[in-house]
Amino acid sequence: MLKKIIAVLFLIFTMLCAGFAQDETDAKTDAKKAEIVKPKPDIADGKYGEFAANTFDLWKPKSKKPTPLVVFIHGGGLASGSKEKLSPLQLEKMLEAGFAVMAINYRLTGEAVFPQHFMDCARAIQYARYHAKEFNINPQLVGATGGSAGGMISLWLGFHDDLADPKNADPVLRQSTRLKVMAVSSAQTTLVPALVEKYVGVLATQYNSYSNGKMFGLKKEEMTSAKALQLYKEISPLTFLTRDDPPVWAFYSIPDKSLTDKSTTSEAIHHPGFGKVLKEQMDKLKVECRLRHKDDRQNVTGDMVNFLAKYLK
Repeated sequence: MLKKIIAVLFLIFTMLCAGFAQDETDAKTDAKKAEIVKPKPDIADGKYGEFAANTFDLWKPKSKKPTPLVVFIHGGGLASGSKEKLSPLQLEKMLEAGFAVMAINYRLTGEAVFPQHFMDCARAIQYARYHAKEFNINPQLVGATGGSAGGMISLWLGFHDDLADPKNADPVLRQSTRLKVMAVSSAQTTLVPALVEKYVGVLATQYNSYSNGKMFGLKKEEMTSAKALQLYKEISPLTFLTRDDPPVWAFYSIPDKSLTDKSTTSEAIHHPGFGKVLKEQMDKLKVECRLRHKDDRQNVTGDMVNFLAKYLK
């Protein structure tokens, strides 16, 4: 009996030590994030399109050979945010991995209505490909990353058929928009109300940018109309998912549990349920989807960069 008690106490002690070690690791990671300062971009506030918001920053790793490119698309509910949201730690790790990194701005709701936000981001990818030699990038190895709405746009572009227009008078728009891989965080994978309510909960549909109609150029009272339901389908990445689409790494930091009456709409719109329906659909098509969550206690940034490298090298 004494041996059993000692064994149990030893197990508890071991678990506590592991927890303390993880907490220490997390603290060191947070400290490192605070210390990192973004290097100056090789190109700052470059222009990829005709609108004032069509700007980008580009960082290039030291390389004589063309490098892969990762395009960062910021979040903000399509109504706010900027390219400055790019994490210094993520930038550092992507540059160390040998990726060029392009952080972009795009027109926001108020100036733009869907699909204009998305088409700006598509053009940024096309612009990078058109200037591949100048940027020293490999136009065949382009991925995208972003959080929240930026992740949704990344997935939408990755799953959508190529938006290239081979006969367009603008040579930029003749370029491909296809991606090799996407790495997203807290991304909305569908805005179709029935699917959102099933996998997340009705609270997510009450999030302001989701429900007010402005991103579609509609009035709030029109958001239950047939037109709105069609637009919800067209804005949803999962609408376009097919078996020939790129792999996805997806991370969610909201607790992986059902929403309650104390949950916020922000928690709802970033809920892991969006990731679960994504993985479910991608698994059916046998397209790789690595679904990650904060609770699995692994190195998030390192895992993300490793996943990108798997498909961009």
